[in-house]
Amino acid sequence: MPRSPSIVPQDADHDMYIILDASGAWVGRAWGETEDIYRETVIRDLLDGVYSYPVRIVAFNTAEGWSRNITFEIAAELKQRWVEGKDIPACVQHLLALNGRR
Repeated sequence: MPRSPSIVPQDADHDMYIILDASGAWVGRAWGETEDIYRETVIRDLLDGVYSYPVRIVAFNTAEGWSRNITFEIAAELKQRWVEGKDIPACVQHLLALNGRR
């Protein structure tokens, strides 16, 4: 029986990020993958209002074999930027409340 090809990209030895976006009651929830591998891209997309109502952010690395929920870490970074005077879009302000809760 032939093996199916791997769905893991050949250059998968880097961290990837996906964001669970609860974009509306009738639409449901959807996972959105960032376009590149940088954590800063996740922050920038959140600050730019790319997601309607992000509720969970997960980082993973298939080559290293790990994944973890980083929602609280990202919320802390957003809160720090807010304290420093950066505008936080209304669509992600609920993440600021997550900082400190576990």
